[in-house]
Amino acid sequence: MSKYLLGYDIGSSSVKASLVDAETGKCVSSAFYPKTEALITAVQPGWAEQDPQNWWDNLKLATKYVMVQSGVNAEDVSAIGISYQMHGLVCVDKDQNVLRPAIIWCDSRAVPYGQKAFDTLGEDLCLSHLLNSPGNFTASKLAWVKENEPEIYEKIDKIMLPGDYIAMKLSGTICTTVSGLSEGMFWDFQKNEVAGFLMDYYGFDSSLIPEIKPTFSEQGRVNSWAAKDLGLKEGTPICYRAGDQPNNALSLNVFNPGEIASTAGTSGVVYGVNGAVNYDPKSRVNTFAHVNHSIDQTRLGVLLCINGTGILNSWVKRTVAPEGISYGEMNELASRVSIGSNGISILPYGNGAERMLENREIGCSINGLNFNIHSKQHIIRAAQEGIVFSFKYGIDIMEQMGIPVQKIHAGHANMFLSPIFRDTLAGVTGATIELYDTDGSVGAAKGAGMGAGIYKDNNEAFATLDKLAVIEPDTAHLDEYSEAYYRWKELLEKM
Repeated sequence: MSKYLLGYDIGSSSVKASLVDAETGKCVSSAFYPKTEALITAVQPGWAEQDPQNWWDNLKLATKYVMVQSGVNAEDVSAIGISYQMHGLVCVDKDQNVLRPAIIWCDSRAVPYGQKAFDTLGEDLCLSHLLNSPGNFTASKLAWVKENEPEIYEKIDKIMLPGDYIAMKLSGTICTTVSGLSEGMFWDFQKNEVAGFLMDYYGFDSSLIPEIKPTFSEQGRVNSWAAKDLGLKEGTPICYRAGDQPNNALSLNVFNPGEIASTAGTSGVVYGVNGAVNYDPKSRVNTFAHVNHSIDQTRLGVLLCINGTGILNSWVKRTVAPEGISYGEMNELASRVSIGSNGISILPYGNGAERMLENREIGCSINGLNFNIHSKQHIIRAAQEGIVFSFKYGIDIMEQMGIPVQKIHAGHANMFLSPIFRDTLAGVTGATIELYDTDGSVGAAKGAGMGAGIYKDNNEAFATLDKLAVIEPDTAHLDEYSEAYYRWKELLEKM
């Protein structure tokens, strides 16, 4: 009898489900809902809320589609895994009723609460124990509810992240993970327990925190109500959950120190694994417990987000490149220009304040432009190089934290489709880049396979991961990449 694994990815724009054949590792069916971007409600500027019931409704649609389309029997689904949008806050009462819309990751109302906590408690305490500022994370969002909606706060029995809510809907069991608590700023890495000092500061009762389960473990079983609603078998175990960025790393088989998972869409993410408890004293990156972190084995995910990434490349396509040109044709034009773009350096920070730059908003600038020698193709190449150099600048921060960057894993999508982007990234970092065909819901399914014991470890779970390409550093041109980067870095540091 074949075994199948069901993975969910609960995003802010859609919910995706994938059904994976455990033996072959192949996705046999996938679906996402809604087909148009999910509603995000902004009652006031800077707010962002979603109704958790909508996540569940879309999960039902996606589940029914993959089960019918694949023809797989519900009895053959061996385990369920969940990936979810990070940093959200879901509040439920003792009857598991949701008390208010979820405050999601991009809602900024809690910023002053986290900053006040950081200033009052002190950056040494916060950074050494939480590895981050309390910032705009889940704990600070709860502090906002406590102060501004006391009548709702008084009714809260448990607080949850979006993935915890989905697991509750599936099983009726409320629990969470250390990884999840760490992304909400509820975990003390020095004491390996819930961060009592922050709970006390905000005046939170410890009973609000759900039971803690290992990331890879049985975390509940599908109950009769959910089984009927979804067309699944009652008793199917939920064996994995993680936030979307740790899960993206898992999906790319990134588990060990020195390995990096990266994405480069509108914004870019570099997610590196650290083998020691450490933090950036300038708080330019976020650090959370990775999926395989434990008391016995330190595995921390260091997350760097760069706002000005693919959005610069798309701006160049719309406003600089010849009209009607494709991205592939843009890359061909740029390839006619030598490494370093004949002296042009572009700082790609035109999409708001950058955490990596200590929350400064320096804008995008083009430097070194010579009207007599430079053309559109130079600007196209310099834009891609500028994006890569911002990745390298962030990777330098990670290396200062003790992460030896040797290999970068990425999905074959967005900026990683560009040979110039890939070759420049390999050349300037000295890291090998491996491109894979995977996504978050497939990763969550394989995570469930690990949690259920179907796979003995991550190497077995991801043995069938499709590696599409390997890009080695071009040793013949390392000096040229380095020269262009240091010219760019000197310009940035002047700004």
